[in-house]
Amino acid sequence: MPDIPEMGPTGRPRRTFPEPKRLKTHGPARIIALCNQKGGVGKTTTTISLGAALAEDGRRVLAIDFDPQGALSAGLGVATHDVPTIYDLLLSRSKDPKDAIQSTGVPGLDVIPANIDLSAAEVHLVNEVAREQILAGVLRRVAADYDVILIDCQPSLGLLTVNALTASHGVLIPLECEFFALRGVALLIETIDKVRDRLNPAIELDGILATMYDSRTLHSREVLERVVDAFGDSVLETVIGRTVKFPDASVSGTPITQFAPDHPASRAYRQLARELVFRGAVA
Repeated sequence: MPDIPEMGPTGRPRRTFPEPKRLKTHGPARIIALCNQKGGVGKTTTTISLGAALAEDGRRVLAIDFDPQGALSAGLGVATHDVPTIYDLLLSRSKDPKDAIQSTGVPGLDVIPANIDLSAAEVHLVNEVAREQILAGVLRRVAADYDVILIDCQPSLGLLTVNALTASHGVLIPLECEFFALRGVALLIETIDKVRDRLNPAIELDGILATMYDSRTLHSREVLERVVDAFGDSVLETVIGRTVKFPDASVSGTPITQFAPDHPASRAYRQLARELVFRGAVA
C-alpha cells in the first residue's frame, strides 16, 4: 500500500524545498513589494525575516523601508535620524541612493531607512510629473548591485504604495489568518490589476503568504481554507505561525533567523525563501 503523504496547512502535500544553488554573479535585482492595506498582518516581520533568510542563501538583498513608522529600520537596528532616508531620495534626484544604504548585522542584507518625514511625501509628490514612477527611478540606480529588493509598504493604497507597485516586478501579500484581513485582499488585487493595466504591465502576483496561523483554532484553519479555495496556487505552501518570538526579535533589532535560529518561525522563513527561489520569484 503506497505511503499517504503528510498534508500541510494549505491542504497540499507537505514538502521541503531544496537549498538553492549559490549564485556566481549578482544582479540585476528583482524587486518585490510586500503589500497589504491592512496593518498588523506581518509585512515588516516578513520583509526582515525573508531578507535575512535570502541573505543566508547567498543572495544580496536590499530592504526598502517605505512606511513612515520606520518599523523595518528599527527591526534591523539601523539609524533613521540625521541620515539620508528614502524620503530624501524621493524628493531629490541629485542625491545618490548609495549614500542612503546602510548595512545591517546580517551579511548580505542592506537597508534604506525611513522615518516620520516620509508621511509628507505624498503631499510633495502629488504635483510631480510621472509621480507614480519616482521610486522606480531611485531603485534603477542600485538594482545592479543586488539580487532582490524588498519593499516594505505602509498599510495603505495611497500614492506611496502605488509607487512601490509601479517599481516592482512582483507582489507578495502577507495575509493574517483572520476573517477581517481576508476581506481586503480582493481590493488589493484589484489595485494591482489597475497598476498592471495603467502603469506597470510586467507586475506579477508572486504569492499570498498566510501569517499568524494558529493550527489550534478553527478560525485560523477556516480562513486559510477559504484563501486557498479563492486563490489556489497563488497561496504559498509556506505558512508562518503565530509566536511571541517575533516581537522579542524586533526589540533586539535582529531578524528572528539570528535571534532564535532554531525556532520553527526561523525555519518557516528559510522555507519561504527557498519556495520563492523554487517558484522563480527570486534568482
